[in-house]
Amino acid sequence: MGEIEGEYKVGRGRPPLHTRFKKGQSGNPRGPRPRPKDLPALLAAALNEPVVVGGDGDPRQITKREAVIAQLVDMSAGADLRAMKMLIDMLKDIEERAGAAPLPKTPPLTPADEEVVENLLARLRRAELGKIHHADTEHTE
Repeated sequence: MGEIEGEYKVGRGRPPLHTRFKKGQSGNPRGPRPRPKDLPALLAAALNEPVVVGGDGDPRQITKREAVIAQLVDMSAGADLRAMKMLIDMLKDIEERAGAAPLPKTPPLTPADEEVVENLLARLRRAELGKIHHADTEHTE
């Protein structure tokens, strides 16, 4: 421990000069060991691979993810109940994650609309009163 190289004293926290890192060189030139990929990363990588579709004269390249979704939607449209359930469950999950979408703002009623609503309510009230009156007359006879 007490070696002296010129004016430099080797000791705790003071390694020999020949074993120190060289300037501009990393402490681990080979880098860290590659870690095994987890299942979500493997799935994402596989779904992002390109695939050629439409071999009948108009080939185009899409990801496997897009192809799977297109097939699921096509199967759902073709009355495949399992595909429909999967698609509906996926949509519900997406909507839950996105949060409840705000309801579209309804435009205010115009005076003509209000008149139609009032007439409809009046007809319903008359019909209800007619039912009550008819029921009363049946019981009294």
